[in-house]
Amino acid sequence: MASEQDIYWMRRALELATRGIAVSSPNPAVGCVILDRAGQVVGEGWHEYDLLDHAEVVALEEAKEHARERLHGGTAYVTLEPCNHIGRTGPCTEALISAGIKHVVAATGDPNPNVAGHGMERLRTAGIETVLGVCEKEARRLNEGFAHWIRFKRPHVLMKVAMTLDGRIAPPPGRHTAREPYWITTEESRKAVQPLRWQADAALTGVDTVLSDDPLLTDRSGLRRRRPLLRVILDSTLRMPLDSKIIKTAQKDVLIYTISTDEKRISELRNLGIRVEVLSAEAGRVSLPTVLDRLGSEGILTLLTETGTRLNTALLAGGLVDRVHLFVSPQIMGSDAVPAFKGMTNPIKMAAVEVERYGNDLGLCSLLRDPWPQSQEQIITQ
Repeated sequence: MASEQDIYWMRRALELATRGIAVSSPNPAVGCVILDRAGQVVGEGWHEYDLLDHAEVVALEEAKEHARERLHGGTAYVTLEPCNHIGRTGPCTEALISAGIKHVVAATGDPNPNVAGHGMERLRTAGIETVLGVCEKEARRLNEGFAHWIRFKRPHVLMKVAMTLDGRIAPPPGRHTAREPYWITTEESRKAVQPLRWQADAALTGVDTVLSDDPLLTDRSGLRRRRPLLRVILDSTLRMPLDSKIIKTAQKDVLIYTISTDEKRISELRNLGIRVEVLSAEAGRVSLPTVLDRLGSEGILTLLTETGTRLNTALLAGGLVDRVHLFVSPQIMGSDAVPAFKGMTNPIKMAAVEVERYGNDLGLCSLLRDPWPQSQEQIITQ
């Protein structure tokens, strides 16, 4: 069992880890707290990709500036198992050992099955007492994108849908002005979408949604991010309007996947600063698995989908969605309205649903596919 002290300080480490959201990708968001042997905080840190150093090293450097001699016999609380390999930086395990740390408490193991446990094993071999599994659920939620990418080299797919109680996302055809947004949900719900975009590396939509609603698809949270939100559009036949909001606001942050070989149209888009990638066709359309593979190769950890009926259905039916977030408005549009999903042959069951209120709307969020390996037994070595 984890002690109250372990839980208290791990929660602080998790607070620090959240400062790495949108600035640590394609690395995980990690936080670390260092206590001296008397139980006093002497160092804190979190990881930012461009600053290179991992959270443990940042916390140790802060501690060394003020209390180097008090590190011996101290405790490190870290939200992810310390690395034991050389990447862009040296192993964090060796930094902890060299500093004289005698206790290491980690929230969760490394999500890579080929690496998991090696860091904790190295610490134990060096005579350090270790605890694994404190606040594991919270730590794993924070890095679902990294866990999925490190294991499968594809982004973690979060599907966002705003719909009515009867599962409709737009009025019946002919009752909606083209290229103007039709708001299903409240302003509170729409504001809640911005943090989802902030936490994502890319947002995906289809050209049908652009033609219908003309969205911006930008991160307007106002929060720090290391790289711009990549706006991805699936457009098999290159119908993307050149005067759409996405095209007009493009700043090397728009990517169109197509199967069209219309060189004139491709040149027009590229001359406007739009990346266009031509993929091989799958059933006459852009291949969704190929899109995920391509985005994964670019270090996209989390992909937020904001799509219409066809893509919503294809993503779910293809088993490509990892987490869903539904914003449900208490209204009924009727069977003539546009459905969120159509032609599903197998039901999608949401387990452990998180429920929130956004004004008069309900938010329903659930993990469909856990990207983490099977939970390890809590390890305590004295």
